[in-house]
Amino acid sequence: MDFDLGFAEEPNNAAWLSNRYFPSKLGGQPAWLELDTLPSVAQLQCKQCHSQKAFLCQLYAAFEDEYNFHRSIYVFLCRNAECQRTNNAENFTVLRSQLPLKNKFYSEEEPSEDGEPLPAIASSRKLCAACGCLAPLACSRCKNINYCSSSHQRAHWKQHKPSCATGQSAQPSAPLSEIEFPLYEIVMERESTSESAVKDEQACLAEYEELSARGQTGELRDVTEKELDKYFGNAAAIEDKAFQSFKKRIAAEPEQIVRYKRGGEPLWIANVKDTIESQLQELPNCSHCGGPRQFEFQLMPQMLTLLKDENLDWGVLAIYTCASSCPISGYVEEHLIKQDIVVAVPAAE
Repeated sequence: MDFDLGFAEEPNNAAWLSNRYFPSKLGGQPAWLELDTLPSVAQLQCKQCHSQKAFLCQLYAAFEDEYNFHRSIYVFLCRNAECQRTNNAENFTVLRSQLPLKNKFYSEEEPSEDGEPLPAIASSRKLCAACGCLAPLACSRCKNINYCSSSHQRAHWKQHKPSCATGQSAQPSAPLSEIEFPLYEIVMERESTSESAVKDEQACLAEYEELSARGQTGELRDVTEKELDKYFGNAAAIEDKAFQSFKKRIAAEPEQIVRYKRGGEPLWIANVKDTIESQLQELPNCSHCGGPRQFEFQLMPQMLTLLKDENLDWGVLAIYTCASSCPISGYVEEHLIKQDIVVAVPAAE
């Protein structure tokens, strides 16, 4: 079963990644699809530490039926170190939004990509200057700028202070690295599973293992030795058949950060029975319609090298969505399973 693979590319112009152009992207601020009923502050607040979750990525994943002509899936997570738990995704939130072809926000005509990009289509709601999410709080002094939380207001104050003091309208903000991840476009390509491609995968894996044995993996496919060791050098996982299968499958395209196949099966990085079997058996139904959920896409560990955040770590993030993609208004939560590589500690003799 062929997957679509997602790769990160630095955008030539970030304006092409606004909601007007229905982007798939990593980092920056969310490009909201439905613009009236945005997720609440509480919905994007970590239940453990109560910090606001950071926008990680979104995929434009539409299919042409009455309710899903436009459709985007959003992933948020808490970045605090104490909220990262092995094989536990409580610090993540996944949201689905969709619109029919005829809707109040977007033209029925496909947006033109000729010339310069047009501005984003504005929401009727106030958005946080620091993160781009719903912002019920206004600057008490100038009233010209809004925030989702006091912590984001404090983080943004150095940028806002000059215009606040003069009463000028808010100016576009530079990204705050503690709140926003670096911005990339996610470009999708079809994975090849032909006989020749399988041979290529085997050749790539053999090449890596040979170079690794000689300590020469640093130049392989422009991925650093440190990165390869982090994801493929875990000695405790070498004997895991799932891990070996994972390495073999991605060897031909080691920079993939997304694997997409609605209704497919995830490519797990470790033995399911030892890690997340109970979560798969207890996969919750859609919170909106009550129907079953199915796998839609996964985020790969290679994404971590782009985020520049040492607090974060995962093996696989598998996103499950409503199998019927039921009609909704605004945004509805979907489900994420986080699988990690667990290093077994030898028993004391």
